[in-house]
Amino acid sequence: MLWAEDTARGQSSGMEQKQVWLDEKEIAGLVERIKQGDKEAFMRVVEGYQQKVFVVTYSLVRNREDALDLVQETFIRLYEKINLFRPGENFQGWLMQIARNLSIDFLRRQMVRKKESLEALDLDREVAAGSQSDPAKFNPGHMLQKAVHLLPPRQKDVFILHHYEELKYEEIARRLKISVGTVKSLHFKAMQRLREILAPQLGGNQ
Repeated sequence: MLWAEDTARGQSSGMEQKQVWLDEKEIAGLVERIKQGDKEAFMRVVEGYQQKVFVVTYSLVRNREDALDLVQETFIRLYEKINLFRPGENFQGWLMQIARNLSIDFLRRQMVRKKESLEALDLDREVAAGSQSDPAKFNPGHMLQKAVHLLPPRQKDVFILHHYEELKYEEIARRLKISVGTVKSLHFKAMQRLREILAPQLGGNQ
């Protein structure tokens, strides 16, 4: 797998390379060779489709560097999922769908990050307004609730189940169908993140 990542990164970083034309018969053979772990076959597919993939990713994300990163990720995903490709299926359509899906996921993550940044900014403003204009209105409990909302989904679930529903780690593991060790790790990360969010607003150190 490491060589596949290196190949995808190395080839897609040189987008000025000449496009290689591949016919359907050749693609079918290359796919079978990739399934067997053939590095040269994978490299040839990258060379043949990197520019087309770039057109798709750039048309969606509108940023060259992000689009190039998505080209790399597309070919890494291709290698990971190559055994799911069915003979006779349209290879280019299959590959471009991977590129589209990754680009859409990227845009969704960007939207979430922007939303979280705005919510954190609102939290900062609320703390500043409440503590400066009327200290009696300052409500740490409300601040905590808003901070919990900013946690990643799985960390938030574990925190709420443990602190609000008062479930033990073992009960949370059964509820979420994950290991107790994973529950403990998510809870630890949630607590760290909450400290990072709340420390500046509550006047403490991270």
